[in-house]
Formats: sequence, structure tokens, C-alpha cells
Amino acid sequence: MAASPEFVFVFSGKRKSGKDYVANLLQQKISETKCGILRLSSPLKKQYALDHNLNYEKLLDSSSYKEKYRAAMIKWGEDKCEEDPYYFCRLATSPHIISEAEKSIWVISDARRPTHMDYFHKTYPNKLQTVRIVADEDVRQQRGFQFVAGIDDAMSECALDNYHPWDFIISNNGDDVKLNSQIEEMVKCIPSACKL
Repeated sequence: MAASPEFVFVFSGKRKSGKDYVANLLQQKISETKCGILRLSSPLKKQYALDHNLNYEKLLDSSSYKEKYRAAMIKWGEDKCEEDPYYFCRLATSPHIISEAEKSIWVISDARRPTHMDYFHKTYPNKLQTVRIVADEDVRQQRGFQFVAGIDDAMSECALDNYHPWDFIISNNGDDVKLNSQIEEMVKCIPSACKL
């Protein structure tokens, strides 16, 4: 059975666009006690680490360790999604598995596929805002992005490129004033009762 948050933001964006950074800023604006950041990749990475005897914590950060296993992890995740497209969505939003899912406002920081969007639209239809984080390629490169064939052209990276409409398109090119203003607009769409 699905958990019942009061409001949900679902983020998508390319590698090094700053999805986690923007998610953290949004969480701080709302309240860390009310707002939880949930990553669809967390249960994927956790199970992958267990199955392959890897360091789960290192798979969560933006280190070279994660990059070393990214392609194989993507393939493994693709196979799981073929079996059940909503598998990781259910795991990532289960309060029994992810403690952040107990909070009343969620930021799903890493939607990657149309099936992810379908799941949240179907499960939380009147509580949802979709958010695309964008950054220019040169900015992403300054953050460490380098195109890798088999990763940056894979479904896990490109499947939502033509998805629309987004409720918000957030530009994250290093202009803190603009970014802060965009985050304030996102906070305004949360019903007042959810923020109490």
C-alpha cells in the first residue's frame, strides 16, 4: 500500500544539473522536519550494493566510485524495471524501508522514466508538482560532467527529455538569486495546511 504524503514534488534532470542541490534547498525552505527527500535510486543502489558486495554509501554520493559502477548498475536497474516498472517507486516511498517517506511533503529527487511519472500521477494525482532541473552543458561540465556513451544516451538519462508539461522548469546555472526566486515559487504552490 502506498504511503500518503500531503504533497509531492517529482524532480527530473540530466546528470550534474543539480537535482540534489535544488532538492536540498527546497527542503530547507519548507522545513526538514516536514519535508523528506526520497531518491528512487536509493533502493536500486542499496540492492545493487548488496547483490554485488559494494559500498552502498559510496554509491549514493557523486564520487568516482559510483561512476565506476554506473553502467552496470543502470543495466541491472533496467532489467528490474522490465519485470516491474513501478518496483523502485514503491520501494523508495515505503515508510517501512525509507524513513523520509514518513514526512508529509516529499521531494522525489531523481525521476528518470515515463513510468516514474505515471506512478506518481496515478498514485498522488491531486498532490503533485513535476519539476525539470536544467543547466547548460558548459555549467554541467564545470561540475564534472563528461559525456559517457551507454550512460548519457541511455533510457535512464534521456527518457524524460521530451516529457511535458512540467509544472516547473528550474534553471540551475549558478545564479543564486534566480534559483532562490524559482524555489520560492515552488514553495508557494504547497497548500497552506501542509506547511503547518
